[in-house]
Amino acid sequence: MAIRDVLLMVLVTFLWAICFPLIQVGLGAAAPLVFAAMRAALSGGLVLVLAVGLGRAWPSGFANLGLIGAAGLAFTGLGFGGMFLGGGNIPPGLATVVANTQPLIAAVLAAIFLSERLTVRIGIGLLLGFVGVVVMSAPSLLGPNHVADIQAFLWIILGAVGTAVGIVLLKALAGRADVLMVTGLQLLIGAVALAVGAQAVGESWGIAWTPRFVASLVGLVVFGTALMTGLWYYLLARAPLNRLNTFTFLTPVFGLLLGGLFFDERLGWIQAIGIGVTILAIQLVATKPPPAR
Repeated sequence: MAIRDVLLMVLVTFLWAICFPLIQVGLGAAAPLVFAAMRAALSGGLVLVLAVGLGRAWPSGFANLGLIGAAGLAFTGLGFGGMFLGGGNIPPGLATVVANTQPLIAAVLAAIFLSERLTVRIGIGLLLGFVGVVVMSAPSLLGPNHVADIQAFLWIILGAVGTAVGIVLLKALAGRADVLMVTGLQLLIGAVALAVGAQAVGESWGIAWTPRFVASLVGLVVFGTALMTGLWYYLLARAPLNRLNTFTFLTPVFGLLLGGLFFDERLGWIQAIGIGVTILAIQLVATKPPPAR
């Protein structure tokens, strides 16, 4: 991978990592699916306004439109829904581990549906990345609140599956439609699905517009969704999915670092080992093996 693509993918994982604390800040002021729908709708509208202003072409063809719709339901609808419904009701370590099964799920789907070759080197990198996440989350998994709510656990699993399916669908779209148009449309489609879900389960649409909630919503909309998803789709057109997906194991690394900087969370030696294993996994996938003699 080119150095620029590697740096952009690291930025994507950082933007993904800031979502978790921002969601925690805002959940007290709005119901989970309502909050998720607002995030998706505002992000999608922002990206579409930018796309129209730049004169980007609207997607055409039933196949492309169908892929965009399916990506919106999976990546945004199921992915965001599972994250918001389960993230606030499950220990952070366990939630991180479950959410980061997404690269493994996506790797299998890409091998089946996109004919991407899953080499031994990439397979080892993916497994090492997951091991690194497990090690980083061990203190939370073995803590006093290790018994997780089963319903929240299932929501996180559903969100990981939805994200993985959505990423494979976006990869299938890569290069066939404009990046901004695809990003905006799939976010809006997912927002509609989330709003319908919120109404179906009887969530309240009352929102406490506190400064903390507004700050978390703006951060999620601009940086954690619009910018992150646009960069992600752009990179999918430039590199194999399995290589890019391994970088998502950096998300809990950034999460631990952000927690230490802003939430007074200490970084122990177990987390340091997990970070080292994760970096080794990314190095295996991101770099080419030496030529055989």
